[in-house]
Amino acid sequence: RRVATEVVRSRGFSRFGWRKGTAAPDVRSLFDHVEPRPPQRAVASAPIDRPLLILESETGSGKTEAAVLRFAALWRAGLVDGLYFAVPTRAAARQLHGRVSRALDRLFPAAAPRTALAVPGYIKVGDAEGRRAGRFEVFWEDEPDESERLARWSAESARKFLSAPAAVGTVDQVLLAGLRVKWAHFRAASLARSLLIVDELHASDAYMNEVLLGVLRSHLALGGHALLMSATLGAAARSKFVSESARAAPPSPQDAEDVHYPALTLAFGGRAPESRAITASGPAKPVGMSTDPILRDPESIARRACGAARDGARVLVIRNTVTSAQAVFDALLAQGGGDVALTVAQGPALHHGRFAAEDRSLLDEAVERVIGKGGRPPGGVVVVGTQTLEQSLDIDADFLVSDLCPVDVLLQRIGRLHRHPRPDRPRGFEGPQCLVLVPEVELATGLDGSFLRHGLGVSSDGHGIYENLVGIEATRRLIDRHSTWGIPSMNRMLVERATHPETLGELARRLGDRWLSHYQTVVGARAARAGLARKHALTREERFDEDLVFPLDERVRTRLGDDGPRIELPDPVAGPFGAGVQTFNLPAHLFRPAPPSPEDIKAARAEPAGAGALILTVGGHRLTYDRTGVRRLTS
Repeated sequence: RRVATEVVRSRGFSRFGWRKGTAAPDVRSLFDHVEPRPPQRAVASAPIDRPLLILESETGSGKTEAAVLRFAALWRAGLVDGLYFAVPTRAAARQLHGRVSRALDRLFPAAAPRTALAVPGYIKVGDAEGRRAGRFEVFWEDEPDESERLARWSAESARKFLSAPAAVGTVDQVLLAGLRVKWAHFRAASLARSLLIVDELHASDAYMNEVLLGVLRSHLALGGHALLMSATLGAAARSKFVSESARAAPPSPQDAEDVHYPALTLAFGGRAPESRAITASGPAKPVGMSTDPILRDPESIARRACGAARDGARVLVIRNTVTSAQAVFDALLAQGGGDVALTVAQGPALHHGRFAAEDRSLLDEAVERVIGKGGRPPGGVVVVGTQTLEQSLDIDADFLVSDLCPVDVLLQRIGRLHRHPRPDRPRGFEGPQCLVLVPEVELATGLDGSFLRHGLGVSSDGHGIYENLVGIEATRRLIDRHSTWGIPSMNRMLVERATHPETLGELARRLGDRWLSHYQTVVGARAARAGLARKHALTREERFDEDLVFPLDERVRTRLGDDGPRIELPDPVAGPFGAGVQTFNLPAHLFRPAPPSPEDIKAARAEPAGAGALILTVGGHRLTYDRTGVRRLTS
């Protein structure tokens, strides 16, 4: 028992905390804010006997800080022993990790928990980074003593992430606690002691939401606590999470619109869900909305963005796909706009997920340097990218150019526009403006898949990025109908009118048979994915004995879709920005129709190709990697 107690303590499972007499935390001591914002005040004062909170508030309103305050309140009451902060993407986790780690250092000045970065491929605790030195050994750059090395145990393997006293990572790690896969019980047991925070809840699809529902209900049944956060959560999703019934129906469209926004919903704890209104965090943001039918014209898009940058604006261009982002970037350079493009290592660059992991950090830093919260260099700039720019990074553009997309996604992108008050906006951009790129023809043309290159619609094999064209059409109509979007006063109305199932079903019927057929296909696919999630879920009501096996372990995953290969070169090689690169997480479609074998991936190599570019060879596939990211080699 003595040895077991010592092992548990050394791995970070024992309770850390304040010294007696330590003052209760506040936003001044934790975040250097003079006063808490309304969402922070609402969450900090919420009763601790309601185990599930859902915070809906506009982007940039301080939801992350509110989550830390909720953790502090539950910790002081002895209701949680840890914290797991789940976000949709690796980039979001990396960016948020530092903020949460610094806050916990202030929260526990005498014995701060070691905040792990729960992202596979990274070994990081606080500011310390490690690298694998063998199958079971990790070398830490700061050469910690034995007790400190053991305390970092939970960060050394993905299966241990949820056992960390504090961790920031992707939501996938949480979902693995609810699927029929190895280590699921260990993950769930480890998570049970922590406050589970899920940010950007709306970003999950039907499959992920169903798995998350199962994990959440099991977590709450074990006495756990959770905080779910979103800027754009629809009533249909919210009703599922707050209901103890597995088949909760959403409120009517009108009732859904009547729910106050921002709001804090309290659920479970033996009482009916309760929604509390929250005052908006800051002054209203009237966003001028307009459209331009140049979605498939990268030259015109680049011209519009470059012209605004020449007028001194910091322009953010967010496209739905990497290919279309690369096309605008190429056009920008061809038009002589290299001097106003984002600069990394003394050369132009764009921002998306198809870069080496090591270069992603350089790109994030460059974006935050030119359109971040702090001081920015003078002059205009054009930052071109994809969904990697719509969440996670604290960036502040003068002018937003966005592809047409679902309304909740568009509101997220608008959250990067005039995010912080500034007295030095360039002339003509004193107020926030969003230009939405739409097709030059009716959206009905895309029902056959002709807009898939731009992320809109469903392919013949049932795949797509933004599949529901009825929701896309509803969003376009909202832009046409409302030339100014008041943020956050219009958020609830906008989201419900372009996401509520009844509203979209009625719109599809009015649009005609082809639209209705498309909508029924999308709804059917969503139901099928939710059903597949239930099939893959770990049902803890079943008897656990030697007959319980996980025959689907190799096929069950946290997100549907083809798995792309993770390529790790044997040694770092100089990449297009001069830094050593070694790790690439690439999409499966780059390797169609013949995906590489495990042996091909293990034997992958990179060779210099001039001007800082590399040629990646993976089996019979050859890819080029340069300042535009990874592309198929066409010649």
